[in-house]
Amino acid sequence: MLDIGVVGAGIRGRMFARALGQLQDVRVVGVVDPTPAGAALAAEFGAAAYEGHEDLLSEHDLTGVVVATPDFAHRDAAVAVARAGIGLLVEKPLATDVGQAREIEAAVDSGGGPATVAFENRWNPRFVAVRQQITEGAVGDVLFQCAHLNDTRFVPERMLSWAARTTPAWFLMPHTVDLALWLSGRTPRSVYATGLRRELARDGIDTYDGVHALVTFDDGTTLALQSHWVLPESYPSVFDFRYELVGSRAAVRVDGSDEGVHFAGPSLQWLHHTTVERDGRLVGVAAEIARDFACLLRGEPVSVPTVAEGVAVTAVVAAVHESVTSGRVVSL
Repeated sequence: MLDIGVVGAGIRGRMFARALGQLQDVRVVGVVDPTPAGAALAAEFGAAAYEGHEDLLSEHDLTGVVVATPDFAHRDAAVAVARAGIGLLVEKPLATDVGQAREIEAAVDSGGGPATVAFENRWNPRFVAVRQQITEGAVGDVLFQCAHLNDTRFVPERMLSWAARTTPAWFLMPHTVDLALWLSGRTPRSVYATGLRRELARDGIDTYDGVHALVTFDDGTTLALQSHWVLPESYPSVFDFRYELVGSRAAVRVDGSDEGVHFAGPSLQWLHHTTVERDGRLVGVAAEIARDFACLLRGEPVSVPTVAEGVAVTAVVAAVHESVTSGRVVSL
């Protein structure tokens, strides 16, 4: 039996707890979160509730731990879990600081259990299909990539109580940076970025409205990134996700926000089906991540994002912020 602890009882922590808890050989035995949401999630699984990860680690013989705290707070729990030799699943990004990301990597490398980062596009069937085309040579050399991943104002204003402690680049770009690195296989060499801090700050949320970035790779190819979270809430989806790739033999375009299901009620909505509930069970991307994490903990061969890849993504997004602040191209 795989005994799992969950650190963070927000949207992602709850999702991973449910997805793991529905596997036959997995038990969620402890939940760490100082808010009432932590106690509620623990009660759902008959698990123990804790305010800190230290008690979770000391009171259970755990096989794995999910760290799904706010993005700026991953380091302490992730390092402690790795130093205890316990398997680790960290919500993206691995960390919002390169030094902290490398601390997690060092802890895993020096005796930690198996570890991965939840870059969920790696499990999205659309992008799995794109990667297969690239691997088989149908796309040719990857020349240009462009990714738009944006949110409505609902996210910083009402969904996240901690929006002022992060940015749209940290909250959104790890998804698209990892996707671009995974699909192209290239190494980023420099970043130039600009950002706007106006509308949300005016409303009392001191963070960027949006960030644009251009990443140049070691072979001269480029990745253009846009992430903002000031779309009006009338937008049919809480997020806007578009990815484009141009290769020497073919081009690819993926619209990840309009998944083809349009619901016209009082307003138009685009219904999402990458993770849905069926007969009380989660199916789709979240369930696949949970299944692969369990496989990783059992020692079974499985292809998942590595901690080193998580460090690489953090380095790119950190360079984006450095460039926004300095106004200069940042070398990696």
